[in-house]
Amino acid sequence: MILDIGAPKRSITQALDEEELLPQYEVLHADDQRTVIQYEISYVPAPHRAILESGNLIQFPLPIREGWAIADLTTSRERLSRLGDAFDATGVAYELAAVRQSSDETALLTDRQLEFIVEAVERGYYESPRQCTLTELAESFGVSKGAASGILHRAERRIIKRFLGKPPI
Repeated sequence: MILDIGAPKRSITQALDEEELLPQYEVLHADDQRTVIQYEISYVPAPHRAILESGNLIQFPLPIREGWAIADLTTSRERLSRLGDAFDATGVAYELAAVRQSSDETALLTDRQLEFIVEAVERGYYESPRQCTLTELAESFGVSKGAASGILHRAERRIIKRFLGKPPI
């Protein structure tokens, strides 16, 4: 395991030398801003155990700031809740700084819906007055007007529901 510790070499290595549970380590890099060490341990510490038990993975190395390991985690709400429960059960102190929903809005639509919406916008279907009719849009995809209308309607419904904070389906 490699640990990236954002502290000057002298202070962190002095602390590690005094740590009984970390008997051996190697300094891979050290400068005024950062010390990178590599170590092996024969046990799984409580924080790591809680992360694994919750079904999450955290990318290492973790920066350490003011005694706290800082991690970004991409996970489901259910797994995040399990991680909190696992931390609580093992007595691991933690602080949840922020929860953000995915910013990939294109994941909201199917590939076909996205293709239709992008084409409709580029051709001016949503302009007022319209620069492209539904019939013209349908013809460009080689589908019926009804099929084009259905695809656009389902995509628009998902977009509008997301905008209103409701489940998209």
